[in-house]
Amino acid sequence: MQQKVLIEKLQNRKARLSVLGLGYVGLPLAVAYAKAGFEVVGFDLSQEKVDAINRRSSYIIDITDQELAEAVKPGGLRATTDFAELAGVDAVNICVPTPLGKTRDPDISYIQSAVASISASMHAGMLVILESTTYPGTTEEVILPILTKDGLEVGKDFFLAFSPERVDPGNAQYTTINIPKVVGGVTPACTEVARALYSQVMNKVVPVSSVRVAETVKLLENTFRSVNIAMVNELALMCSAMDIDVWEVIAGASTKPFGFMPFYPGPGLGGHCIPIDPFYLSWKAKQYGSEARFIELAGQINGSMPKHVVNLTAQALNTRKKALNGSRVLVVGVAYKPAIDDIRESPALDVIELLNKAGAQVSWYDPHVPALPEGIHGANLKEWSKAQLAAFDAAVIVTPHPAVDHKVLLGAGPLVVDTRNALKGEKHPDLTRL
Repeated sequence: MQQKVLIEKLQNRKARLSVLGLGYVGLPLAVAYAKAGFEVVGFDLSQEKVDAINRRSSYIIDITDQELAEAVKPGGLRATTDFAELAGVDAVNICVPTPLGKTRDPDISYIQSAVASISASMHAGMLVILESTTYPGTTEEVILPILTKDGLEVGKDFFLAFSPERVDPGNAQYTTINIPKVVGGVTPACTEVARALYSQVMNKVVPVSSVRVAETVKLLENTFRSVNIAMVNELALMCSAMDIDVWEVIAGASTKPFGFMPFYPGPGLGGHCIPIDPFYLSWKAKQYGSEARFIELAGQINGSMPKHVVNLTAQALNTRKKALNGSRVLVVGVAYKPAIDDIRESPALDVIELLNKAGAQVSWYDPHVPALPEGIHGANLKEWSKAQLAAFDAAVIVTPHPAVDHKVLLGAGPLVVDTRNALKGEKHPDLTRL
């Protein structure tokens, strides 16, 4: 009965939706729901984020102020820090962070806190969907027991599902709406209700047979990328030793129309997904006596790349009879990928820390990032000009933002270590490529 009633409410846009966690995943989802005609309540612990949303001021790159203004209106989206309002919603999407601990163990404390808030306001006829990336089994082993403590039966009285977020910040081609939405429920009824919700908003919904399959889908996607990036990073090290241009090798291999997919070397992995998700899978595998050797090795290779970049910088300085200790080094681009302001897990932060430990005088430049996180030290270069760049002994291109003219570096004075092939095709005595 509850299933039929809730599906009808979703299809008629009468259901009251909510999103818990208004970051890079949650806010675009909440806006998409509102634009589809639903009343949406966004929940976040940050009063600053809540206030920004309610005054129609976006703080993420994928949502413009205009898009937010169209969503934030009576009967549309509004934000609050009052989690007691969960009692009045029909569906809630959990979109909170899931970092790793210092020992690379999953930290699901944000999920547990979110579910505790939901449990306090739980009622019959409610749909709960976890979107935060986590290890297989989280939904059934952690969330389900909390939500059933008051005697509510999953699949009958309430509905619980997992749907992996696939947000790619800064990607204008693939957005919340047109990326296929995988969903798996704890029961078939849960899958159907979750599918009914997403079908009102997403272009394509892909149901899978179980919640554990859905949880593992996201981990496979990012483990695939992590392992292949590690392989090409290792290839880059081998090519460097043999004086072979790895970028030309990849370009040549990419001409094969089948059986090859290009991946590119770099200074390390960044963002919330690729550096973290594979370790959720390997951690869970160990509980079942399975050894995730590819995942662990890929993590070691990718994790070593910032140190390799610093070594390249030291080697380049040696050609001018200069030591890294005391040299003025500029890190160009500190966001984890081009054209965004997100610095989560950015390899640039590791490069900056290693340069500082080596005694370099570190500065950084990034037109999208206003400040470094607490504890990461470096002077912010405000002006990108040949005159300003001439003051440095070396410049390391870590993240190539399209808005930055990297060619200005050539001949400006500093030695240039290009970790991303930002200066593709350029030949200059001051240039060193990864």
